[in-house]
Amino acid sequence: MNETRGQSRRWTVIGLAAIAGIAVGVAAVYVTETRKGNAVVEWSGVDCAPAVKAAGLLAPFAKGEVAAFRVASEPTLLGDLSFQNASGDKVSIADFAGKTVLLNLWATWCAPCRQEMPALDRLDAAHEGKDFSVVAVSIDTQDPAKPKAFLEEIGVKSLGFYGDPTTGIFSGLKGKGLAVGLPTTVLIDGKGCALGVMSGPAEWDSDDAKALIKAALGEA
Repeated sequence: MNETRGQSRRWTVIGLAAIAGIAVGVAAVYVTETRKGNAVVEWSGVDCAPAVKAAGLLAPFAKGEVAAFRVASEPTLLGDLSFQNASGDKVSIADFAGKTVLLNLWATWCAPCRQEMPALDRLDAAHEGKDFSVVAVSIDTQDPAKPKAFLEEIGVKSLGFYGDPTTGIFSGLKGKGLAVGLPTTVLIDGKGCALGVMSGPAEWDSDDAKALIKAALGEA
């Protein structure tokens, strides 16, 4: 009986050690992934819990043209998502602190992305001077001049150019359950916390979309 108990204890210890080893392995993989790309890092100094409560107030506005908008159900900090500006300098969502951001991931090979870009440009222009920005990030991996040429071709007037040829920003959002394909559009508050996400295209300068943005800005 004592021998059986001893074996049981040994197997318990071995089992716990194996579980711990797996956990360490997962952590190591996660760290490797984040260092390769632009993953999401949760800042200890920012509490995104209030953003979840604020997101709940947006639920009634997820209708019509933005019916697929999914409000945040858990605290998710996105401040460390990084990409490049038109000059090739690294920027991040944290650089837009204090502004509500509509982060849009797109690519020139994505037809729905191309289709919604003019509306995103008009939405950004309509909120010029306010604490709101549309940040459209191209994840084209080949010729960096191609997405810039596309924006010029369609006559974009308000949107700035941002890109991430590493696609790390997409991987970071995917790891948080916020991205499954393109286009992906995430509404982020002034602290860098996710308010909700839209998977797929939308008419972003429609009355429905404008009402959603106004609600996020506390103007509803």
